[in-house]
This record gives sequence, structure tokens and C-alpha cells, in this order.
Amino acid sequence: MNASTAPIQHSLEDLLGDLQHARRSGDLSRLALLAYCEVRRWARQAGEQALAERSTELITQSPPASRAAFMAQVDVLIADLEQAHSRVVSQQPPLH
Repeated sequence: MNASTAPIQHSLEDLLGDLQHARRSGDLSRLALLAYCEVRRWARQAGEQALAERSTELITQSPPASRAAFMAQVDVLIADLEQAHSRVVSQQPPLH
């Protein structure tokens, strides 16, 4: 792991863990906070502008029709973050 991707990768792993825990426990307020504040902040730092915009829209656009709809949107956001994690990991130089 090089020095430039290490902090981004570690903060993303922490963020994914927090999101997954809040999702499993059904903590809607924590999910909203993480999606709006933490995902957006991480995405901007990592240069993932589309992801930052999606996390903003999740909270600032019209409210989801139901709890299930919000949870489905959170699931998509988590999947997007997992894909971003794969991109970050692939940027690491191979270990020799």
C-alpha cells in the first residue's frame, strides 16, 4: 500500500464497517448521518464525485416512500462503496 492510498483505504474500510453495522441494526438516524456526512466527505477526498453526489441526493432529495425504500437505497450506496474499495485497492502497487 503506498502512502497516498493508505489513508483513503483505511478510512473507507472504517466507513464501510460503520455503515454495515448501522444497516444490520436498522439504525436509520445513524445511516442518514453516515450517508450524508461521512460518505460524502470520504468520496470528495477520494475524488469519487459521482458517489459524493449520490450520497447527498439520498438525504436531500424527496424522502423515500418507506423505510424499506430507504434501506434499499442504503444497500445500493454500500455496494457503490464496496466497488470504490476495489478501485482503491487496485491502485496499490504490487508487493514484491
